[in-house]
Amino acid sequence: MAETRTRVGAGGRVVIPAAYRKALGVRPGDRLLLILEGSQVRLLTPEEAIRSAQALVRRHVRKGRRLSDELLAQRRREAARESRRR
Repeated sequence: MAETRTRVGAGGRVVIPAAYRKALGVRPGDRLLLILEGSQVRLLTPEEAIRSAQALVRRHVRKGRRLSDELLAQRRREAARESRRR
């Protein structure tokens, strides 16, 4: 299932073939993300977009480092500075 053809219909609608919907686990009414990359469009489920973002972060952040903890610590320092200014 590497390639298939479809047409752009009225209102810019594109039909996703049933085999593709099944492979993606996509059902009518589900939300999808369209990402324009150069002259290509990627279609992702929100879950796949999250997995992709997590993989990107993992490639650039060393193991054991928790960005969420760093962000919270930074916000607490900023809040403490703000309260001292008042």
